[in-house]
Amino acid sequence: MKKHLLPALLFLCLCGSSMLASNPYDLKIKIKGLKDSTCFLVYYYGDKQYSFDTSKADKNGTFEFKGKKKADPGMYMLVLNKRKLFDFLMVEPDQHFTLETDTADYSGHMKVSGSNENKIFFEYLNWLSAKQKEAEHLHNRYKIIKESKPDSAKIIEANLKGMDASVKEYMNEFMKKYPNTFTSKFLKGTLEVEVPDAPLLPNGKKDSTFAFKYYKAHFFDNLDLADERLLRSPIYFPKVKQYLDNMTLQIPDSIIKEGDYMINKAKANKETFKFLIWYMTGNYETSKVMGFDAVFVHEAKKYYATKQAYWVEEKQNKKIVDRANQLDSILIGKTAPNLIMQDSLVGLTPDFNTYSLLDIKAKYVLVLFWDPDCGHCQKEIPKLVDLYEKLKTKYGIEIYAIGCVSELPPWRKYIREHKLRWINVVDAFNKNNYKRKYDIYSTPVIYILDGNKKIIAKRLEADQIEGFFEQYIKMQEMQKKK
Repeated sequence: MKKHLLPALLFLCLCGSSMLASNPYDLKIKIKGLKDSTCFLVYYYGDKQYSFDTSKADKNGTFEFKGKKKADPGMYMLVLNKRKLFDFLMVEPDQHFTLETDTADYSGHMKVSGSNENKIFFEYLNWLSAKQKEAEHLHNRYKIIKESKPDSAKIIEANLKGMDASVKEYMNEFMKKYPNTFTSKFLKGTLEVEVPDAPLLPNGKKDSTFAFKYYKAHFFDNLDLADERLLRSPIYFPKVKQYLDNMTLQIPDSIIKEGDYMINKAKANKETFKFLIWYMTGNYETSKVMGFDAVFVHEAKKYYATKQAYWVEEKQNKKIVDRANQLDSILIGKTAPNLIMQDSLVGLTPDFNTYSLLDIKAKYVLVLFWDPDCGHCQKEIPKLVDLYEKLKTKYGIEIYAIGCVSELPPWRKYIREHKLRWINVVDAFNKNNYKRKYDIYSTPVIYILDGNKKIIAKRLEADQIEGFFEQYIKMQEMQKKK
């Protein structure tokens, strides 16, 4: 199994420069009802949470979190036995403050000293909690009577709609009241874009594509991608992921375009710029979706090769760029690197044949990297044997099968016993460097080339080949009609 380069090592690079501000933090949290307990100070980052500090309560239930360097700004949580007790903010220049509450109602009984941001934050949380309890009561009542008392149920529905409107009104008034606070910026980031009515087309009908286009164009109006504080909150990453996964056409060119769009919006802040490049690079280098490695190659060449990824050490940066250069030549749509290999008679007679991959005359070429001692190959090769004649007749496929072996006799034996009638070759003189050219770190691996030897698919299983061709032929026919 290949160990991908980026996720672990690149995250270390990503975090290497964090927590480097000069001012210390000193946070005291007193919780009545907790003593002799150990709590963790945890921060949000991406789709995960990471432990930042730990403290054991004294006999009065007071936890003290203290450090020589300022904590990175954002939303933190207090965690006990893997259970979140409550969120709070670490966003002010002066990170010396006290939170005091009890186990009966962490948020409702919260008293804040030394942090205006947290006073405002808990003011909002407590108002919202009261509204949520009221709405929950109405929802439960609605479920009970919606069939037996439809008129009363309609009244409850109206009340719930009115409550939604009152929540939006409160949030807007709250943000006006505290315009320069992180709490207001966080709340704004949770708001959905309001889409106006679609305009009429010249034919008098409404534009059916308007809503999506408008929503996408204004998707980040309420969320500042360059705000480092939002990066360490539960709303930043879901928005990024939603935009890439649900608002973007799932082809490499579109993902690359929208990724660069987000990175450009985030580049005013080093930490947000860093995070989005890290996410785009790591996520698509390890993607299991065929062709998405093109996104990784783009990111590596645009940001790492140009030394914009300032947080990455030179040695690690070189590995990332080298990896991108390796993959660049075998992306979907690229002409396959040529291989010139020998058939199974090599070493037995001077009359062996040599086959150049790019000279194979076929409508499609299936390039197979395999090893007779590989357990997975022993399952896949018989499937390909059964498929071969059908694929050759129906689609004009030839198979160029490369034995990834150092010992030739077992390879020859397998070919003979299993009647592999396609083109069987081996790199007998070690001239091709095929493992690097085709990124072969395990077997079997299948590439499919068209008549011009351009890569149209890769890393398919035998069971996926027919389905791929059905879809591919349909797409080709559609493009011809256009």
